[in-house]
Amino acid sequence: MKKDIGIGILGFGTVGSGVYQILSAKASKLAQRVGADVRVVLVAEKAQELFKDKVPVEKQSGDANEVINHPDIDIVVEVIGGIEPAYTFIKNALENGKHVVTANKALMASRGGALLELAERKGVDLFFEASVGGGIPIIRPLKYCLVGNTISRVMGIVNGTTNYILTKMVDEGMPLDEALKEAQELGFAEADPTADVEGHDAAAKIAILASIAFNSRVVAEQVYTEGIMDITQTDIAYAKEMGYAIKLLALAKEDEDGVDVRVHPAMIPADHPLAQVSGVMNAIFIEGDAVGEVMFYGPGAGSLPAASAIVGDVFEVALNISLNKVGSAACSCFESKKVKTIDEVTSRYYMRLEAADRPGVLAKISQVFGEDGVSIESVIQKNTRGDGAELVFGFYMVKEKNFRESLKKIERLDVVNKICNVIRVEE
Repeated sequence: MKKDIGIGILGFGTVGSGVYQILSAKASKLAQRVGADVRVVLVAEKAQELFKDKVPVEKQSGDANEVINHPDIDIVVEVIGGIEPAYTFIKNALENGKHVVTANKALMASRGGALLELAERKGVDLFFEASVGGGIPIIRPLKYCLVGNTISRVMGIVNGTTNYILTKMVDEGMPLDEALKEAQELGFAEADPTADVEGHDAAAKIAILASIAFNSRVVAEQVYTEGIMDITQTDIAYAKEMGYAIKLLALAKEDEDGVDVRVHPAMIPADHPLAQVSGVMNAIFIEGDAVGEVMFYGPGAGSLPAASAIVGDVFEVALNISLNKVGSAACSCFESKKVKTIDEVTSRYYMRLEAADRPGVLAKISQVFGEDGVSIESVIQKNTRGDGAELVFGFYMVKEKNFRESLKKIERLDVVNKICNVIRVEE
């Protein structure tokens, strides 16, 4: 039984410093739980000014390879982010027989399969709980606690930045660009917020969750993605009037035709638990055939919440080392299922357009939809101005391809000025 387990940390930014803080503060507790001393041996950070007086000089390094090759380090914690050089660092650590804990969603959603296979070949652990949901335990429950279920749907709010923006728009009537600026000033959004507001961050996370839930590899590039930049106060007001809330939804479903994985703004019923999730909080809703419906809720980002998840992984790896059970966490993607394209999925829709205010307009629009098998559930005329009017449509379930074909034809009608917005509706 190993009595001294060494930790190396790659990166000392927001999350890395939180990991070091928790591991240092809880060292004695971890030792009692693991049955061995768990200590940080070395921390690598290129921007060494970040260390300040937080890390003893003898534990500081400017070279990640010192951590990867250190003989006293058993577990490497990667909190650098991005694809490279993180991929190379993790690959080399695994090749060296080191166990790895990472919070890297982008990497695990694109190259996680290869790294998990390498870890299995080398008989070491690769854990990534913090890659989705920050401090929310979700990957381990999906892999272990819900293994007795056939999961039919995973649906969640997994990006705190966009949820903060939408909350501000709803609660304070704030324009989107103003809410985004406030999020940046508070540190909730990066200077370049593209990954958040265009949905790429959420796409990486739902790819990881879908891979685990459906036991079949889904990579981020297969996730259909739309962001929130087209959402307006008008859409929010109409959604509320119709009994819905608008959220950036990460969604994964499985049926007999394959796996449907996507990220986009969606209207969800105002009384659904996800509709109540506000600010920077995250929540993930899961449906299983045995358990029914469960939801995991909590802080989705931040130094200590993310570090909490990482330290949980470090504890499990350390316990495995202590009990000689290493390499026990094999990849759960043992099937190969089709991932649907967006054209193949079915959904309900909300549409807002501006059209001429004269007899026969609605008939022309309805005829086009009818020809493509698109059934209108409701239509409301709003904001008549001069000879124009705003029409708000609701639609029954329809295949995306059919709906998009209709929209192209609708846009060409002489009675339609413009299609203002289209938002999917999830019940």
